[in-house]
Amino acid sequence: MSMSKIKKRFVAGAKCPKCGAQDSILLFKLNGIETVECTDCDYTAQQVDEQAKQQSSGSLIGVFKPE
Repeated sequence: MSMSKIKKRFVAGAKCPKCGAQDSILLFKLNGIETVECTDCDYTAQQVDEQAKQQSSGSLIGVFKPE
């Protein structure tokens, strides 16, 4: 049985909207849902791919707007 590892990436310069920590935001896909989480507090937010595609344009890969 093979387990696929979730690839998480830090978002350079991003600030956590909850605790304000800079460079603590991780971006990853969980079951096809774009997810961000803070490594310093319990903040998490999600956005489905369709929402990201509708908001992105040009050379921009995706847009994530935390609530």
